[in-house]
Amino acid sequence: MEEKIMDCFTHPIKCKLLLELYSVGKATAKQLAETYNDIPQATLYRHLKRMTNDGILKVVEENQIRGTIEKTYAVAIDLDAGGQALSGENVGDAYLQMFMQYVFGFIKQFQAYCKRPDIDILNDRSGFSLAPIYATDEELTTAIAEYVKIIQPLYQNKPAPGRKARTLGLIISPPENYNQ
Repeated sequence: MEEKIMDCFTHPIKCKLLLELYSVGKATAKQLAETYNDIPQATLYRHLKRMTNDGILKVVEENQIRGTIEKTYAVAIDLDAGGQALSGENVGDAYLQMFMQYVFGFIKQFQAYCKRPDIDILNDRSGFSLAPIYATDEELTTAIAEYVKIIQPLYQNKPAPGRKARTLGLIISPPENYNQ
Protein backbone atom coordinates (compact mmCIF):
# COMPACT_ATOMS: atom_id res chain seq x y z
CA MET A 1 0.00 0.00 0.00
CA GLU A 2 2.88 2.40 0.77
CA GLU A 3 4.00 2.21 -2.87
CA LYS A 4 0.53 3.21 -4.06
CA ILE A 5 0.38 6.09 -1.58
CA MET A 6 3.88 7.21 -2.56
CA ASP A 7 2.82 7.08 -6.21
CA CYS A 8 -0.01 9.50 -5.37
CA PHE A 9 2.37 11.89 -3.62
CA THR A 10 4.84 11.88 -6.52
CA HIS A 11 2.32 12.00 -9.40
CA PRO A 12 1.18 15.61 -9.93
CA ILE A 13 -2.42 14.84 -10.91
CA LYS A 14 -2.98 12.13 -8.31
CA CYS A 15 -1.44 14.36 -5.64
CA LYS A 16 -3.79 17.23 -6.58
CA LEU A 17 -6.81 14.94 -6.39
CA LEU A 18 -5.73 13.32 -3.11
CA LEU A 19 -4.98 16.67 -1.51
CA GLU A 20 -8.26 18.22 -2.67
CA LEU A 21 -10.32 15.30 -1.37
CA TYR A 22 -8.39 15.34 1.89
CA SER A 23 -9.07 19.08 2.25
CA VAL A 24 -12.77 19.12 1.34
CA GLY A 25 -13.74 15.69 2.69
CA LYS A 26 -15.61 14.47 -0.37
CA ALA A 27 -16.31 15.57 -3.93
CA THR A 28 -17.72 14.37 -7.22
CA ALA A 29 -15.68 14.09 -10.39
CA LYS A 30 -17.57 17.14 -11.67
CA GLN A 31 -16.55 19.19 -8.63
CA LEU A 32 -12.94 18.07 -9.00
CA ALA A 33 -13.03 18.97 -12.71
CA GLU A 34 -14.28 22.46 -11.83
CA THR A 35 -11.49 22.90 -9.30
CA TYR A 36 -8.82 21.53 -11.65
CA ASN A 37 -9.99 22.59 -15.10
CA ASP A 38 -6.45 21.96 -16.40
CA ILE A 39 -6.92 18.18 -16.04
CA PRO A 40 -8.60 16.63 -19.11
CA GLN A 41 -11.86 14.88 -18.17
CA ALA A 42 -10.74 11.44 -19.40
CA THR A 43 -7.51 11.74 -17.40
CA LEU A 44 -9.41 12.79 -14.29
CA TYR A 45 -11.78 9.83 -14.49
CA ARG A 46 -8.91 7.41 -15.22
CA HIS A 47 -6.99 8.55 -12.13
CA LEU A 48 -10.08 8.47 -9.91
CA LYS A 49 -10.78 4.90 -11.05
CA ARG A 50 -7.17 3.80 -10.51
CA MET A 51 -6.93 5.46 -7.07
CA THR A 52 -10.24 3.84 -6.07
CA ASN A 53 -9.10 0.42 -7.30
CA ASP A 54 -5.83 0.90 -5.38
CA GLY A 55 -7.73 1.59 -2.15
CA ILE A 56 -6.53 5.21 -1.87
CA LEU A 57 -10.01 6.63 -2.56
CA LYS A 58 -13.47 5.25 -1.88
CA VAL A 59 -16.91 5.96 -3.28
CA VAL A 60 -19.05 7.31 -0.45
CA GLU A 61 -22.20 8.17 -2.44
CA GLU A 62 -23.80 7.27 -5.75
CA ASN A 63 -26.59 9.38 -7.24
CA GLN A 64 -28.60 8.75 -10.39
CA ILE A 65 -28.23 11.82 -12.64
CA ARG A 66 -30.02 11.71 -16.03
CA GLY A 67 -29.26 8.10 -16.86
CA THR A 68 -25.78 7.98 -15.36
CA ILE A 69 -24.46 7.40 -11.88
CA GLU A 70 -22.54 10.25 -10.28
CA LYS A 71 -20.02 9.04 -7.71
CA THR A 72 -18.84 11.02 -4.73
CA TYR A 73 -15.26 10.25 -3.69
CA ALA A 74 -13.40 10.52 -0.38
CA VAL A 75 -9.97 9.52 0.86
CA ALA A 76 -10.03 5.86 1.97
CA ILE A 77 -6.75 5.82 3.88
CA ASP A 78 -6.06 7.47 7.21
CA LEU A 79 -3.55 10.20 6.44
CA ASP A 80 -3.81 11.55 9.98
CA ALA A 81 -3.07 8.29 11.80
CA GLY A 82 -0.42 8.66 14.45
CA GLY A 83 2.76 6.68 13.96
CA GLN A 84 3.23 3.46 15.83
CA ALA A 85 6.00 3.19 18.35
CA LEU A 86 9.33 3.41 16.58
CA SER A 87 10.48 -0.02 17.60
CA GLY A 88 9.70 -3.58 16.72
CA GLU A 89 9.25 -5.31 13.44
CA ASN A 90 7.17 -2.58 11.72
CA VAL A 91 9.45 0.31 12.65
CA GLY A 92 10.22 1.12 9.00
CA ASP A 93 6.55 1.21 8.04
CA ALA A 94 5.67 3.39 11.03
CA TYR A 95 8.53 5.79 10.34
CA LEU A 96 7.55 6.07 6.67
CA GLN A 97 3.92 6.78 7.67
CA MET A 98 5.06 9.53 10.04
CA PHE A 99 7.28 11.05 7.35
CA MET A 100 4.48 10.98 4.77
CA GLN A 101 2.18 12.77 7.24
CA TYR A 102 4.88 15.38 7.82
CA VAL A 103 5.42 15.96 4.10
CA PHE A 104 1.69 15.89 3.40
CA GLY A 105 1.19 18.64 5.97
CA PHE A 106 3.67 20.84 4.14
CA ILE A 107 2.11 20.03 0.78
CA LYS A 108 -1.27 21.06 2.15
CA GLN A 109 0.12 24.39 3.39
CA PHE A 110 1.91 25.08 0.09
CA GLN A 111 -1.22 24.21 -1.90
CA ALA A 112 -3.34 26.67 0.08
CA TYR A 113 -0.67 29.35 -0.32
CA CYS A 114 -0.26 28.76 -4.06
CA LYS A 115 -4.03 29.06 -4.60
CA ARG A 116 -4.13 32.52 -2.99
CA PRO A 117 -4.62 35.39 -5.44
CA ASP A 118 -2.14 37.57 -3.52
CA ILE A 119 0.78 35.10 -3.64
CA ASP A 120 4.11 36.94 -3.40
CA ILE A 121 6.84 34.37 -2.89
CA LEU A 122 9.75 36.81 -2.46
CA ASN A 123 8.02 39.22 -0.09
CA ASP A 124 6.42 36.38 1.87
CA ARG A 125 9.89 34.86 2.41
CA SER A 126 8.69 31.43 1.35
CA GLY A 127 11.15 28.87 0.10
CA PHE A 128 12.83 25.53 0.43
CA SER A 129 16.24 24.07 -0.24
CA LEU A 130 18.40 21.01 0.16
CA ALA A 131 21.87 21.20 1.67
CA PRO A 132 23.80 17.95 1.32
CA ILE A 133 26.42 17.73 4.07
CA TYR A 134 28.98 15.35 5.49
CA ALA A 135 29.01 15.29 9.28
CA THR A 136 29.85 12.98 12.11
CA ASP A 137 27.02 12.11 14.48
CA GLU A 138 28.50 14.55 16.99
CA GLU A 139 28.76 17.37 14.43
CA LEU A 140 25.16 16.80 13.37
CA THR A 141 23.97 16.78 16.98
CA THR A 142 25.77 20.08 17.61
CA ALA A 143 24.27 21.64 14.45
CA ILE A 144 20.76 20.59 15.47
CA ALA A 145 21.29 22.04 18.96
CA GLU A 146 22.37 25.36 17.39
CA TYR A 147 19.31 25.32 15.13
CA VAL A 148 17.08 24.80 18.17
CA LYS A 149 18.79 27.70 19.99
CA ILE A 150 18.06 30.00 17.04
CA ILE A 151 14.44 28.91 16.59
CA GLN A 152 13.43 28.46 20.24
CA PRO A 153 12.87 32.18 20.98
CA LEU A 154 10.45 32.40 18.04
CA TYR A 155 8.19 29.77 19.66
CA GLN A 156 7.48 32.27 22.45
CA ASN A 157 6.28 35.01 20.05
CA LYS A 158 2.62 35.96 20.20
CA PRO A 159 0.64 37.34 17.25
CA ALA A 160 1.41 41.02 16.72
CA PRO A 161 1.39 43.57 13.91
CA GLY A 162 4.03 42.63 11.36
CA ARG A 163 4.28 39.02 12.56
CA LYS A 164 3.09 36.33 10.20
CA ALA A 165 2.44 32.72 11.14
CA ARG A 166 4.93 30.46 9.37
CA THR A 167 5.98 26.84 9.62
CA LEU A 168 9.63 25.85 9.59
CA GLY A 169 10.48 22.27 8.88
CA LEU A 170 13.71 20.39 9.25
CA ILE A 171 14.29 17.07 7.55
CA ILE A 172 17.43 15.11 8.22
CA SER A 173 17.67 12.27 5.78
CA PRO A 174 18.98 8.90 6.86
CA PRO A 175 22.68 8.47 6.07
CA GLU A 176 23.32 7.46 2.48
CA ASN A 177 25.27 4.27 2.19
CA TYR A 178 28.08 5.06 -0.19
CA ASN A 179 30.81 2.51 -0.68
CA GLN A 180 33.85 4.65 -0.02
